[in-house]
Amino acid sequence: MAQTEQMTLQERRKYLRIMQDAYQRANRTERGRLLDTMETATELSRKRLIRLMGSDLKRKPRQRERGKTYRREVDQALRVIAESSDFICAERLTPNLVAAAEQLARHGELHLTEPLRQQLAAISVSTVKRRLAVFRQDEPQLRRRAPRPRAGVIQSIPMRRIPWDERAPGHFEVDLVHHAGASADGQYVHTLQMVDVASGWSERAAVLGRAYLVMADGFRRAQSRLPFPVLELHPDNGSEFLNELILAFWQKQPQTPRFSRSRPYQKNDNRFVEQKNQSLVRVYFGDGRLDTVAHTNRLNALYDRLWLYNNFFQPVLRLAQKDTRQVDGQLVIKRRFDQPRTPFERVCAAGVLAPDRQATLEQLRQQTNPRQLRQEIYDLIDQLMSLPAARADKTEPVRQTLLPAGRWLTLPCWRPAPDPPPAAPRGARRPASRVQAQPEAAG
Repeated sequence: MAQTEQMTLQERRKYLRIMQDAYQRANRTERGRLLDTMETATELSRKRLIRLMGSDLKRKPRQRERGKTYRREVDQALRVIAESSDFICAERLTPNLVAAAEQLARHGELHLTEPLRQQLAAISVSTVKRRLAVFRQDEPQLRRRAPRPRAGVIQSIPMRRIPWDERAPGHFEVDLVHHAGASADGQYVHTLQMVDVASGWSERAAVLGRAYLVMADGFRRAQSRLPFPVLELHPDNGSEFLNELILAFWQKQPQTPRFSRSRPYQKNDNRFVEQKNQSLVRVYFGDGRLDTVAHTNRLNALYDRLWLYNNFFQPVLRLAQKDTRQVDGQLVIKRRFDQPRTPFERVCAAGVLAPDRQATLEQLRQQTNPRQLRQEIYDLIDQLMSLPAARADKTEPVRQTLLPAGRWLTLPCWRPAPDPPPAAPRGARRPASRVQAQPEAAG
């Protein structure tokens, strides 16, 4: 109980019972000090406290019970008004009782007399609260929103981890990288990333927001570039992945992939894509905020180049064996990796590419200058970082980030770079996070 609050009757009696024993054993001087303390705490008069200290402190029943102020007609009117208002709280309902009663009386829902009007105007919030508690016992509330279907979607998708020694390409871990900067307010760009566990093949697409419209467009971009079918999608428990619309989108594909999900709050269940979020996304763009249509389109143009650069010219290590042994009572795991190869070479070795598709991709690799491609990537990064942020008074037209219907990317899967903006001022330094790409592990 706060010190500034007044004691209730029950609290006051409990306090006096605690003090009574000390009062009866005290001498005259000590009793005076105890009475001063009790007078301050209970706000009762000194004579009243002396009488209570000599009694048993039991409450006496009323000689005459107080009659009811508000009769049956008030309860009936309150029930009708509360029901028509969907049983809102007494604090919101009480000031509007008269206006609501007049409105319902005009439509014949209740009979409003002048005495009833006066009682509805005089009734207190606490009385209405007590009456509403009785009404709610047998009056169901209306649903304020449709039940969320997401729980059912999640329950229908099994939790598992894609085995680290999976050999068949097509089992993808999926995640979103947020480019929100220091604040997650408003709408901003995300990177949708898919990483194949078996080969290290990676797909990325930039989406503005997380609505179904842009998420489906991001998956279409990834699908149009993939040279082999998607057998499994393994996201986390985010609602942007696990909803009826996304499931229906994949069910309409010629080959419906299997869905699985990671355990909640277990990032290691998506260990491959989590590692790639850093090495293939954050290392280029850092933690800055991207939140415009121009950012999204320029980022997608950049990802077209990174698709070619990472999958065809960046060798990755594949975990081949795990050796476990006990050393001084502790479990030690030694990991052995195979020879580094590019994701394209691993996919070719798996034998999942059609001969014409493999020949087209091989020709694309032969015709590409990796050094020039890398320079194009860093030029696009400089252009991306020079674009202005979104304006607070302007809504970004999200549909301008979507690929037009019927113009999905086809092999070769990258487009010419857009016209660069005016050159940056001389002396501008490239962010320190843009390091030279090194061969990295796929597992």
